[in-house]
Amino acid sequence: MSDAKPVELAKAYEAAQVEDRVYQEWMDADLFRADARSDKPPFTIMIPPPNVTGVLHMGHALNNTLQDIVIRHRRMAGYEALWVPGTDHAGIATQAVVEKRLLEEGTQRKEMGREAFVAEVWKWREHHGDVILKQLRKLGCSCDWSRTKFTLDEDMSHAVRTAFVRLWEKGLVYRGARLVNWDCTLQTAVSDDEIEYVPRKGKLWYLRYPVKGEDRFVEVATTRPETMLGDTGVAVHPTDKRYGDLVGRTLVLPLMGREIPVVADESVDPEYGTGAVKVTPGHDPADYERGARHGLPIINILEPNGTLSAETGDFAGQPRYEARKNVVAALDELGLLGKIEEIEHNVALSDRSKDAIEPLVSEQWFVKMEPLAVPAIAAVKTGRLQFAPPRWEKVYLDWLENVRDWCISRQLWWGHRIPVWYDEDNVPTASVLDLEIGAPHPETGKPIVRQDEDVLDTWASSWLWPFSTLGWPERTEDLAKFYPTQFLSTAREIIYLWVARMVMAGYELLDHLPEEQRVPFSTCYINATVLDGIGRRMSKSAGNGIDPIEMIDKYGADAVRYSLTMLTREGQDTKLSENRFELGQRFCNKIWNATRFALGNLDGVPDEVPATAFEDRWILSRARATIVSVTDSLDNYHFHDGAQELYRFFWNDVCDWYLEVVKRRLADNADPADREAARATLARVLSASVRIMHPYLPFLTEELWRFLPGTSGPVMVADWPDAEAFARDEAVERDFEQMQDAVSAVRNVRSAMNVPPGKKIRLFVKAEDPDLARSLDSARELVMALARLDELTVGPDLERPAGSASAVIRGGTLYVPLEGVIDLDVERARLHKERDRLTNMIGGAEKKLANENFVSRAKPEVVANEREKLDSLRGDLEKVGAALADLG
Repeated sequence: MSDAKPVELAKAYEAAQVEDRVYQEWMDADLFRADARSDKPPFTIMIPPPNVTGVLHMGHALNNTLQDIVIRHRRMAGYEALWVPGTDHAGIATQAVVEKRLLEEGTQRKEMGREAFVAEVWKWREHHGDVILKQLRKLGCSCDWSRTKFTLDEDMSHAVRTAFVRLWEKGLVYRGARLVNWDCTLQTAVSDDEIEYVPRKGKLWYLRYPVKGEDRFVEVATTRPETMLGDTGVAVHPTDKRYGDLVGRTLVLPLMGREIPVVADESVDPEYGTGAVKVTPGHDPADYERGARHGLPIINILEPNGTLSAETGDFAGQPRYEARKNVVAALDELGLLGKIEEIEHNVALSDRSKDAIEPLVSEQWFVKMEPLAVPAIAAVKTGRLQFAPPRWEKVYLDWLENVRDWCISRQLWWGHRIPVWYDEDNVPTASVLDLEIGAPHPETGKPIVRQDEDVLDTWASSWLWPFSTLGWPERTEDLAKFYPTQFLSTAREIIYLWVARMVMAGYELLDHLPEEQRVPFSTCYINATVLDGIGRRMSKSAGNGIDPIEMIDKYGADAVRYSLTMLTREGQDTKLSENRFELGQRFCNKIWNATRFALGNLDGVPDEVPATAFEDRWILSRARATIVSVTDSLDNYHFHDGAQELYRFFWNDVCDWYLEVVKRRLADNADPADREAARATLARVLSASVRIMHPYLPFLTEELWRFLPGTSGPVMVADWPDAEAFARDEAVERDFEQMQDAVSAVRNVRSAMNVPPGKKIRLFVKAEDPDLARSLDSARELVMALARLDELTVGPDLERPAGSASAVIRGGTLYVPLEGVIDLDVERARLHKERDRLTNMIGGAEKKLANENFVSRAKPEVVANEREKLDSLRGDLEKVGAALADLG
């Protein structure tokens, strides 16, 4: 990037004309690349890899903005800052997308064969797979693109195979039959995060199971009556007296004629339904646990494609929903169908196929989790890993302390194929290297005949992300320099799916490192969820999402970034509507316009000149306080606090006060020495301001930086401002604040009393506090200029002048005589008229809000707006009343 100064700053900030150009300049200068051989201390962030199928949504925009703020700050603060980008192959999601496209073209996956289908997915990935990474550039993300990773890259696949074999060799991987989430459309097991729960209308059927040898029955309720064909018991609570005599007795399962026991189990809620629960261990997670406790057999009534199995007798081969109708009809014929209730309940759907999930016992590969969980729990309890906000530690620990074995196999073709091979006797072996068919089995010596057909769960590659991206299992320069990382920002939904597993992987697989260095990140920041304007989660199905790229095109990337961080308080979800981005856009325009005005006075500005003027010492003191505050906010990941502090400082302190005060000293006819001191102070303040705003507003600040006097090189690699270079003077700040209070109070009086802006007035200040008197006397010239006074009287015992307005400030009371300044009778009449208008409007608003039909039928946001309007009207009426009281 050139150090030559542009001639003039444009009149208005046009983000579209700046952002792409500036980003390309950063790329051309290779400013995002980190050096593993640098002597600087490392600071590393690993991007949570978005799905290769993904496009940027507001959750991504917020999360990646926060990560970029952190990495830009640490880069300026002297760290060798590395932010590694990449994408996840997203097995089930990507396969579903490509399979759907092929079906539309009349081709089925199984007709193509595995090799041809996988080749087709790779083609799709080459054409469409990096859309989201390009979108992150639009957002301003300063990732080291030279280190971009994809979880199916060859080196990443090598890491996955190595991890699997190491776990295999330690006996932590096994194959067994367990209950899994099954997608009958895609015919694969799916993980918990690939399920969405959707409210749907359904039915609750009451079924009657006869007691063996007696003329009575036990009634149970179910939303899936076809699963009764797999029942192997009925459970009741041990203290439920209704069934006390039946515990240990036998029921006859209708349609199947199978005898099943009644068991007592404390997990049953006696208050829910009939208090008796059918137990289907093969098709319900809770029943699977109950069945295990009581030794009940598991019967699988479903085939992988969702038809009923041979275990169901006459219903075998029927699709599950057809079988549901037929089972209900058969029970009704036998007189064993009780009542049917219409209900609304949550149904678990596959995120990709939208088919209802079926719990199903299936042969799968699992990882033993308990041994891996021990050091991961200790990481949090010893403080090596900290969550921000801290409350998310509980979610992490609750899962780990009750962890279950992890199903890592998926019945897909796209993904990391499980590195297990079998000989002719079906004896398995695991190998990092591919074994050739026909090669001798390492243990048995018999020929290898096949590789396992399944692929690994996507998380079985992404749990290695913090170190596989740095070259593990090789001991690379990158791994030595940049592991462990310092910061991870992610969503609450994957604390246990991803965060906890990465910690487990770090402790288990980085065994060449001391234990305290194995934890993959020291801080896990759980970012907020972005909701729509009325508090609903954004989703495609709800149609309430806001496209970040459209907002960037309309408002600019910096406006989007700043608005998101300003609106999102730590630990709280944020409500977002499109117009909220005007906040960031207005701030960007304010910064641009203020800098443009300042630059008109900074040509040939001298080097640092000692600041002696009251306002110069004040703004430099405020600059120091702001640098300290923003630095502390960024060090502790309080992004909203930092954004708010920047806004207060630049908009309020710099623009509203300092520039207003200093204008007279910048005039051509000002005292030359005083003018030079003002110019030098303004230049210092602008330089520091642009640098501390850069992590939040990278494009705007980079463009402004090149215009500032005395700067060289890009701001993104400039030094973070040193607070020690600015003198803090709290006494000056207190005095200036009292002056601000007085001036603001006078301006409020002018507005309330309709005093013309240019009209000079008198001000009397009854100062009960001697500090107020001293402050106003020392700043007399400023007070008179800013408040447009032709007389200022300050004293402890002043009487209130007749016909004056008053205002209370800290330490005293202000009086502004209005006799002769305005026509008091006309002003009283205006205020009476305004009072009547406001009273009528308040009455109308109160009447509307008292109408139950309006409150119950109107959209929540409309009702909320009406309440806000009423509050505002009441506040205005209070001000008018105070003004009338002042006029007598």
